[in-house]
Amino acid sequence: MGENRFPNLPRETVCIETNRVLDSCRDRDCFENVRVYLSDFGNEILEHAGAVRAKNAEILWTNLTIDPIAFNRGFYAVNIRFYIRVDCEACVGHPGRGGAQPQEFEGLAVLEKRVILYGGENGTMIFRSSQSDSFCSIGEPGEGSRNMPTAVVEVVDPVLLGSRVMEKPDHPCCPCCREGEIPDHLLGQLQAPVVFDDENRRDRFLTVTLGIFSVVRIVRPAQYLVQAAEYAIPEKECVAAEEDNPCRIFQSMPFPMSEFSSQGYQPEPPRPDRHCGCGG
Repeated sequence: MGENRFPNLPRETVCIETNRVLDSCRDRDCFENVRVYLSDFGNEILEHAGAVRAKNAEILWTNLTIDPIAFNRGFYAVNIRFYIRVDCEACVGHPGRGGAQPQEFEGLAVLEKRVILYGGENGTMIFRSSQSDSFCSIGEPGEGSRNMPTAVVEVVDPVLLGSRVMEKPDHPCCPCCREGEIPDHLLGQLQAPVVFDDENRRDRFLTVTLGIFSVVRIVRPAQYLVQAAEYAIPEKECVAAEEDNPCRIFQSMPFPMSEFSSQGYQPEPPRPDRHCGCGG
């Protein structure tokens, strides 16, 4: 609304430091037969359950690393590892003997993705001051860093496409996980510690099929000259919401025209067939 805008202010050219996006890509990945690592409690349920299903999948954390590509100066490999909590439900008991009871448990799935993006070249090193620096202090060695680009990934929670119990899958779509490879702060978010070294002791494994939409980009710090204006105190006063009259508040809201119009929607062109496998 017009009354929310700041009045015209004198502008000047200033220099700012921000991150410049050098390259980016979007993707949709389908991961089939992803091994779900369970706790001892979850594995016990899995061994005796009549029916098992995965109800929900949530990304707990994403680890990003970036490496320069040999013989391709300016290009970098972005390695992404998703750690996903999977909420499961199983029917435990015999339907004809008192009825089967639902039992909930959770597990951890790990996915990996790798993309190649252009990140430019820069031979400088970056040194930044810290709040602990003072007149008498000496910076710690190694505080400078090579001006490597930074990888950023935006991702939504996975789409749970299916789940099934398999008998010792030959090629599970999951990195080989061992105890000590999972960050402690992730294990602390689970109700019980998961078990990784049980391949030779288990006959049944829970697997899921997950679809992930992601956007990956590489950025570098850069300096730009922009037109800016000094911040001014707004002239509009804050108006408290009238909690006793919600209809008046509703009437003052602008009508969401864009939500009812199809003009802004552009259907995505059909994509070529891709292998729906491990990150395919």
